[in-house]
Amino acid sequence: MKVGGAVVSCRRGGNTASFDVLNKYFTISGMAVAGSTYWNQVHGFTADDVERDLEGLQTMRNLARNMSFLMRAIADARDAHGLPQVERDTFTSFADGK
Repeated sequence: MKVGGAVVSCRRGGNTASFDVLNKYFTISGMAVAGSTYWNQVHGFTADDVERDLEGLQTMRNLARNMSFLMRAIADARDAHGLPQVERDTFTSFADGK
């Protein structure tokens, strides 16, 4: 019950596939995924370029606020109700191909 939030950086575009794959990793790990007001990405060829990406920086600030909120909400729910039980004993395997 940890909180994840993928952040990607690119020169101009093409990083939404990476963003998608990273978020999928969080979900198969039983994590809550924090969102923001746009895809969690910043653009720039250099660090100075990223500092000029005002929309990207705004998205990062909103992501941080949302992650903080989710972490507090999960902690409050854990204290009030405990954590959900996780089953890990059963695996599907179709070795015979059927």
